[in-house]
Amino acid sequence: MRAPRDETDWVEVTAAALPVQEALDFVASHSTGATVLFLGTVRDHSEGRPGVSLVEYEAWEEQVEPALRKVVAEARERWGEIKRVAVLHRTGPLAVGDVSVLVAVSAPHRAEAFEAGRYCIDTLKETAPVWKLERWEGGEAFGLEAHPIKTIP
Repeated sequence: MRAPRDETDWVEVTAAALPVQEALDFVASHSTGATVLFLGTVRDHSEGRPGVSLVEYEAWEEQVEPALRKVVAEARERWGEIKRVAVLHRTGPLAVGDVSVLVAVSAPHRAEAFEAGRYCIDTLKETAPVWKLERWEGGEAFGLEAHPIKTIP
């Protein structure tokens, strides 16, 4: 996985480990004063599911990157000053502690960076066709937060 050259957005879904430092380097800019990084990691429990040992992410490959690009485009429309954005999501089996999703945003000021970053992760969770299968001491099932996917106009 390599950051795109001469672009302002890096959107990708991959089975490979997410390159946290490379994403931070990608969004860095001398014209910005704020960089926000969000990392979603696999935790060892879920509501009513103690001892989670593995999470497996599945994605609708043809639709997930276009959905993520819409999220970034909407963030750019709302916060026109943001400079660069990286939105990366893993697929496949992940162990406790692995990074499953990454959102990095740079902007001239912290308010825009925080707001755009939060928008990206929250909207990704609502709109991207990605599903999480959890394995825990008592069995396995899809994540409790699974819901119908919303669309961004």
